[in-house]
Amino acid sequence: MDIGTLHQILEIAFQKGVSDIHFEVDNPPIFRVRGHMVRAKLSDLKPEDTEFIARTVMQQHGRQLPEDLKEFDTSYSLADVGRFRVSIFRQKGVIGLVMRVIPHYIGTFEELNLPPVLGDFVQVPNGLIVVTGPTGNGKSTTLAAMIRYLNENFNYNIVTIEDPIEFLFKPEKSCIVQRELGIDTDSFDRALRAAMRMDPDVIMVGEMRDLETIDGCIKAAETGHLVMTSLHTNNAASTINRMIGYFPPEAQENVRHRLAEALVATISLRLVRDKTGEKILPALEIMYTTSAIKACIRDGKLDELEEHIEKGTDQYMMQTLDQHLIQLCKQEIITLEEAKRVSRSTDLERKLIYY
Repeated sequence: MDIGTLHQILEIAFQKGVSDIHFEVDNPPIFRVRGHMVRAKLSDLKPEDTEFIARTVMQQHGRQLPEDLKEFDTSYSLADVGRFRVSIFRQKGVIGLVMRVIPHYIGTFEELNLPPVLGDFVQVPNGLIVVTGPTGNGKSTTLAAMIRYLNENFNYNIVTIEDPIEFLFKPEKSCIVQRELGIDTDSFDRALRAAMRMDPDVIMVGEMRDLETIDGCIKAAETGHLVMTSLHTNNAASTINRMIGYFPPEAQENVRHRLAEALVATISLRLVRDKTGEKILPALEIMYTTSAIKACIRDGKLDELEEHIEKGTDQYMMQTLDQHLIQLCKQEIITLEEAKRVSRSTDLERKLIYY
């Protein structure tokens, strides 16, 4: 492996619509294309190949590859091509990497097939918006689209805290400060506390990973800021459970009350393939915290959330994941089999008949 070959592989990834590139010893480079893993027609990588790639990535940030590296997240930029989010890790004693392709262009809600109600959510003066879903299902892209909407329409000071910085924003109406973990700050928690002193209107925290960051996000929302962040959970109920579960038992009742007041909305994403198999689009659960939903959160009645979401479709533009999947099926955009693949329900076919 040399720098020319590496850059050629990265260029091909952008040209072919690849989402991720895997570099692992004893395998050729492997591309994830529209959800499928495709092996490149190249030689298997040797330990020195993956180590060379890791060193190249680290050197772009003026760093050396530590001998004792276990895992590390960073980014890599290729001039006139694009940016990559990079996960470097050790497996079976050798280095491996996964590079996530970050498009130059930040899509609008319409271009990304996201509902316009997201634009309403980000216009609230303060509160917490949580974008959720499994890894690789569009959380970062959705947050970027929300920041784009704010940047194009409002005169705000926006502070982002990311690990690493993914999409690069050019200030338009808003001022945007982007801080990267490990380069500009040591932790989400410390950066969040610093952000409170930076006169922010909006704070975007890339991911809530620990109790301190979750508590900091709630505090920032309580003190008059709009906070947008992400969590690796499947739906509204599991998101609230996860956030509360980080706190010790004696604090959880108080946190439920705080979260009920601070939470604006949860947006839960799953990516699905259309009928052609050539296009990927999001299926979403959208929950807006109405007074009834606030009461459910305060009282710990999270099993009732789905019913309130179903009933809030017309007035509040809410939807369960199944409601959206059924809509996509009826519009003949996706197949029933694809809907069943991502649905958590065992009676999706029955719902399709009666909804």
